[in-house]
Amino acid sequence: MVTVDNRPNAADVDRVAAELEERLALESARRSVPMTAPSPFRGQATGWQKVVAHRALIMDIAAVTAGVALGYVLRFDRQVQVELFEPRGGQYALISIALAEAWVLALGVVGSRSPRVLGSGREEILRVVRATAGLFGLIAIVCYLIKFDLARSYVAVTLPVGIALVLAGRWLLERRLHAERARGGFQRRTLVVGARDAVVDLCRRVDRTHEAGFHVIGVCLPGGTAIPSPVEGVPVLGSPEDAAEIARTQRVDAVAVTAFDGATPRAFKRLAWDLEPTGAELVVVSALADVASPRLVVTPVDGVAMVQVSPPGYTGLQHAVKRVFDVVVATLILVVVAVPLLMFGALVRMTSPGPALFAQRRIGQNGKPFTLYKLRSMRQDAEDGLLEVLDGDAGVFYKPKSDPRVTRLGRFLRKYSIDEFPQLLNVIKGDMSLVGPRPQVELEVAQYDDALRRRLFAKPGLTGLWQVSGRNDLSLDQGARLDLYYVENWSLLGDVGIMLRTAREVFAPSGAY
Repeated sequence: MVTVDNRPNAADVDRVAAELEERLALESARRSVPMTAPSPFRGQATGWQKVVAHRALIMDIAAVTAGVALGYVLRFDRQVQVELFEPRGGQYALISIALAEAWVLALGVVGSRSPRVLGSGREEILRVVRATAGLFGLIAIVCYLIKFDLARSYVAVTLPVGIALVLAGRWLLERRLHAERARGGFQRRTLVVGARDAVVDLCRRVDRTHEAGFHVIGVCLPGGTAIPSPVEGVPVLGSPEDAAEIARTQRVDAVAVTAFDGATPRAFKRLAWDLEPTGAELVVVSALADVASPRLVVTPVDGVAMVQVSPPGYTGLQHAVKRVFDVVVATLILVVVAVPLLMFGALVRMTSPGPALFAQRRIGQNGKPFTLYKLRSMRQDAEDGLLEVLDGDAGVFYKPKSDPRVTRLGRFLRKYSIDEFPQLLNVIKGDMSLVGPRPQVELEVAQYDDALRRRLFAKPGLTGLWQVSGRNDLSLDQGARLDLYYVENWSLLGDVGIMLRTAREVFAPSGAY
């Protein structure tokens, strides 16, 4: 019988031990980098992140305290020195203190004061609402289980007032944060990694959206430093494989990765591991553009995140609600502005010959024509002189800055969008909506390409995302992108936001002529 000795010999043991020792040494060296060589900029970044989080905490405490105090005072009279010492009043004083502390704690637990969320808009609002709803839901369950009759009038004041004050405080903080970022502060030093076209597109978007807080300091492209530099004004620092080392040496706070050859799940995982000792965040940029987050559903499949995109909703119950909203709000606004409109109409008649109202054929939803109404801001024969003003070049979106056909009164009406108010009649009739892409004439619609033709999927609006984002000062590509984004990502809450921004534009106009 032959005996086989399966015991490892001394050489094998020594080789395995050497390999293990080498791996442990490399891992120890890799993880010790932040401790032995701390980044001076990372300390500064941590500083501003602590500042914005501290501001949010103070604002939350003030808002919650005010909301809870108002609920208590309205429920138990203003004579606090008397009510406070009565059994029920004193009990609710303790409840109010506990509620305020729990509310502030809940806002922190859901991460609503995280520097990554502060100033983000929708996500920050959702976390505030989620924390509040969860807290009051838990209170309702506890009160039911212990059979405690919590005063409904107390909750009816405390809940809406408190959350309104918290959201108002967050809005003020967001405005301040965006203003500071517009001046170049409170930014994350960002390295962009990916294929050239995707990197260029992302750099342009980051440059247009300074309030997001990303400042691109360099890019990594396939081919590395052999690629001509700079790209979009920033240097090429290396290849995607060099990203982790560059993040360490350049004191980077975020590495944004777009599509490139070799961007496999294994490569992303390796990069995430390599970035751990640097302290830099990994930001994976999806190839999806101009798709609102409510249309995205992330489903994990065997460790891989699959993003499902729901189709745009051009019809349905939401649009029926939008129609009711349009009619009610347009009617209310028309009642308020009716007398001023009549006065301006009389001024139009007095300052230039012709009718006060100007009617024009425009193209509406799904290419259906309708008659649009405006207060006349040009001389009566303005249509005949259009091609002369444009010098024969009428593009898809044409509107000359210095149009000699506009009257003196007309310039005032246009500056403050007063000439547009008769279109409330178009809204009530159903030709238009309060919010949507602005309607255009047949000459412009005839020049639409396939992308621009999607503007016709929605009703044209009295105001729109383009109008509150710079109006005529934006380029054609920027304005068209905003219109298409609105058409595909419409929501009633978004309409309300656009209308509030429109009110601000009316009183502080920009890009109107």
